[in-house]
Amino acid sequence: MSRSPWHREGTRADSITGARIGLTQDLRGRQRRYVTAMLVRSACVVVMALTWSRWPAVAVCALAGGVVIPYVAVVAAQAGWRQQRGVRAELARPDPDPVPRVVLEPTLILPPERDTAG
Repeated sequence: MSRSPWHREGTRADSITGARIGLTQDLRGRQRRYVTAMLVRSACVVVMALTWSRWPAVAVCALAGGVVIPYVAVVAAQAGWRQQRGVRAELARPDPDPVPRVVLEPTLILPPERDTAG
């Protein structure tokens, strides 16, 4: 059975669809999630201020949201809400047999002698 010249043996190249998203896109997405969470927090503070005397239960819930949301927003911005696509490259393993150490002896280098007779 003959093989096609296009078929190669060995490892396959990585697919671009499995690549991670770029750093700029990742940063932009994190910033958007953080700003959205802070807008929700601001809305919670406004709702708390407007409902404090009429509906204290709603105001307390809004207060709790205003306190908890900053922590959640920071953790989510640092960790990311979505898992990155792609597989991380394996770290290089150290050689099991280290290279033998070479100890150099100190050497004294003297300046050239000058003729003092003359």
